[in-house]
Amino acid sequence: MKILVVDDSATMRKIISDSLKKLGYDDIEQASDGAIGLTKLTGVEVILTDWNMPNMNGLDFVKAVRGMPDYSKVPIVMVTTEAGKGEVIEALKNGVNNYIVKPFTPAVLKDKLAAVLN
Repeated sequence: MKILVVDDSATMRKIISDSLKKLGYDDIEQASDGAIGLTKLTGVEVILTDWNMPNMNGLDFVKAVRGMPDYSKVPIVMVTTEAGKGEVIEALKNGVNNYIVKPFTPAVLKDKLAAVLN
């Protein structure tokens, strides 16, 4: 299963990717912002994206993905520091399937991924 991790922090991309590898996922693509993420969608089956990024933020990235017929149903998990109820609701309204607040544990990542894949 190919997973796309979109986050402007190289450290956070590594943490997420390492956690995914420990969960048994080894086909991981990375992008440092939403604009780059849009160029790496081929074959992606799940997207994990940050909200706050330069060039194209995560919410705009989600809206763009949801507007593409080939990717409109791909599960998207927002992984962000934005913890307010309003932000969660806005993300869900715009097509995010699940939401993880940083910092998180590998167990939380596992549970949220399981929820969007089942």
